[in-house]
Amino acid sequence: MVEKQLIPRGIKDKAVLNAMLKVERHLFVAKKFRDQAYNDHPVPIKQGQTISQPYMVASMTELLEADKTCKVLEIGTGSGYQTAILAEIAKTVYTVERLEILSENARKVLDSLGYNNIFYKIGDGSLGCEEDAPFDRIICTAASPSVPESFKKQLAPNGKIVIPVGDRTTQMLLRITKKNNDFVTEKFFLCAFVPLIGEQGW
Repeated sequence: MVEKQLIPRGIKDKAVLNAMLKVERHLFVAKKFRDQAYNDHPVPIKQGQTISQPYMVASMTELLEADKTCKVLEIGTGSGYQTAILAEIAKTVYTVERLEILSENARKVLDSLGYNNIFYKIGDGSLGCEEDAPFDRIICTAASPSVPESFKKQLAPNGKIVIPVGDRTTQMLLRITKKNNDFVTEKFFLCAFVPLIGEQGW
């Protein structure tokens, strides 16, 4: 996966590559889909959600530019795979999931792997996690019609947000950086994510 899908497509960050070499992706996929776990496409999980393709996980994580000093907010725990990648790279990860069954399943896997720097919340991810703000990095793994104001308010100075923004079928992957109380937006590539359901999403 790393040698054939990630490195040839331009993923260079050593921390990201090392995390994706270490975290066993098949552990986060239902048994009937495990033969597809390392393929270059999303894989279904419960509740109509998906585990993103490996390249998308790597790209979003690389754009986030997190390190061991960072407190990260993840919107959309899903399978927990992206959470594990972030936990390998960042100091702490706060992950929010609106679907209780997904949060519980992800937590079982992540706990079994020994992660002790992940904090879980069940609720409306579009509202962020105000009680634990500010965050150095925010990553949203669901598509939003715009960047939620809650994310901007909960972002620390010089912090970064990585989020797909667009309509329900196609989005542009954005990185927003907070500089002197202003927000600088960079556009990267088109993508397709499940919708961010919530007060400040869909």
